[in-house]
Amino acid sequence: MNKIFAFLLLTLLFSCTDNTIMERYDAIQKPAEVVIKGYSKPDVLQLRLNGEPISIDGKTSYTNKIETTIQFVVDQGETNKLAIYNNETGKEIAKYMINYDNIADYKKVNFFNLPGIFLQTDVVKPQVGFGKVGFVFIFPNLGEYSGTSLTSVKGVLKRENGVVLAEFDNIEKDNFTPVKIYSAFSSTAPVYLELYKPGTTEPYTGSDIIKVKLKQHTGANMIVLQEKSENGMPVVKGDIDVSEYL
Repeated sequence: MNKIFAFLLLTLLFSCTDNTIMERYDAIQKPAEVVIKGYSKPDVLQLRLNGEPISIDGKTSYTNKIETTIQFVVDQGETNKLAIYNNETGKEIAKYMINYDNIADYKKVNFFNLPGIFLQTDVVKPQVGFGKVGFVFIFPNLGEYSGTSLTSVKGVLKRENGVVLAEFDNIEKDNFTPVKIYSAFSSTAPVYLELYKPGTTEPYTGSDIIKVKLKQHTGANMIVLQEKSENGMPVVKGDIDVSEYL
């Protein structure tokens, strides 16, 4: 009888210990789900989680529209590396270090990869009515050559004669501006974007007015502004129109 009692007591103790271990183990883990939405042209990309290629529709390299959802478990104290590579060269284009504490920051990963430019944002082509012109802007390398600490700039879009077509209060590094629309007036005449410190008429860098010459076409114009260096001086170009790839 005593042996039976001792066995039952021992079994109960082990059972409690196992449950406690499981509860502690569960408490230091979190499930992670990352929704990935990207685009690449013409480069072929590969996504890897902790060095292992991610399969999308049975493929481990992909181009054009790239969409998938990945799920995994994160242990407290560990870091999981989600990275984007050029599949041909093996070059790492971007990485996201996901850990127990920052999972909520990586519920969505958006990117747009073009020759010479990589945007970490969702790209949606705005709707523009027939016979209208729409512009949106993003400025991902703001400060790279000018050295400014600004996180956004104000943009004023003008015709050659100085007539204002639209104003953009905040052109940011990470997201496209809301679309501004006006009636088309020419298929060949350029327009100019002047760039200022937000809320002012003071150039965002230097003392001279910064003017970016832009081509325009009816429909959506999705311009990526880029600081570049010419003769040792920072300039801004707007040669990349994302809408051409959509």
